[in-house]
Amino acid sequence: MLVVHATKKLRDHWRAQLQDGERSTTALGDWYATALFWRPRVALFVNEATLLPVLVPLAPSVTVGQRLAPALAALLAAHGASPGFVSAEVQEMAEWRVARTTNRSAVGVMNEFAFLAGAYAAERPDVDLAELSLRLAGTPCGPLYKRHVSPDRELAALLAQRDAHP
Repeated sequence: MLVVHATKKLRDHWRAQLQDGERSTTALGDWYATALFWRPRVALFVNEATLLPVLVPLAPSVTVGQRLAPALAALLAAHGASPGFVSAEVQEMAEWRVARTTNRSAVGVMNEFAFLAGAYAAERPDVDLAELSLRLAGTPCGPLYKRHVSPDRELAALLAQRDAHP
């Protein structure tokens, strides 16, 4: 089961039941999400543990949570995750819940990614969301400075640790 901590801005579009107090059963853990009011609208998801960003189309907003799994699968494959890890993660994401945001640090990083994504998209309006997600993953993030500095490196370390201790 996947728990997505959504901002009020996104919850207003989602119309989902709140399920506070639950934890994700996925290997990557909980995710944070917000809506970006671009044309077309986009949802930005950020993993709480690795700060890995994933951008997906927001419309139709009712099914945006279901579009996260295939977008994440493609992104994980691009980062070199094993097919077994990707498959297990996607299977665990079949069921998902929405909760309020609780981690101010994750929300702050998500806001920074939203700003950077807007700036990158303004440079190249034809940019692919998967390509933009990969670019954002290389961004140094304050909460990761004492570990692996950027989400892509944090993910690589997590994957290496899982491969070493299956």
